[in-house]
Parts: sequence; structure tokens; C-alpha cells
Amino acid sequence: MERDDIIEYSLDAHHSEEQGVLLRKKIWKVTALLTIITAVEVLLGAFIKQGTSIWPLVKWSFIGLTLVKAAYIVLSFMHLGDERKVLRYFILVPYFLFVIYLIFILLTEGMYVDNVLKSHGG
Repeated sequence: MERDDIIEYSLDAHHSEEQGVLLRKKIWKVTALLTIITAVEVLLGAFIKQGTSIWPLVKWSFIGLTLVKAAYIVLSFMHLGDERKVLRYFILVPYFLFVIYLIFILLTEGMYVDNVLKSHGG
């Protein structure tokens, strides 16, 4: 006996083939962009070794690229990009400010621990 309360999503789609093509193009665009950003992060980590003079720049680039990926995922997959600009800023700005605050706390505590260790000869 076949159930009539289950509707196959692909058969019940309420959009035209042109809209379907646009949706698939958007999915490929998002996938490509996230893949490129991830590849850049992996290549930076693979070819630039810790202890080099540009390693702090690499670490900051990791943080920046990760924030870009997170915002893009929220905008694309959680459909925040389809909302009004004010709502997007209302959600994303506190997120970025909180991450900047966490980075500030991390750096402040790290420098304090480093100073304490240096002053005690450790």
C-alpha cells in the first residue's frame, strides 16, 4: 500500500527549470569559493613553516579566511543572504565583534603568560 502523505521533494518542487539551473549554479559557486579558500589555507599551512618571520601573518590570515568562510556559509546555506541588509548586519556584526574580543583575550592572556615565564626564568 502506497502512502499518500509523503511527497517526494524533487517531484513537488515549485520552481521552474530556469530557477533550478540558477540554484544549482549558486551551489557550485558556493562550493568552488569555499574549496578555494580552504585550499589557500592548506597551502599556507603546508609550505610556510612555524618560526619563519611571516608565520604571524599566516596565523592572522587563517583567522580572517575562517571568518570569511563562516560568514559565507551563514549567508548561503542559512539563507541569511536573502534577508534585508539590516538583518544581515544585525546578526553578523555581533558575531565578528565577539570573535575579535576572543582574539583580544587570547592575545592578552598569551602575552601575560609569556611575560611571567620570562620573568621567572622559564
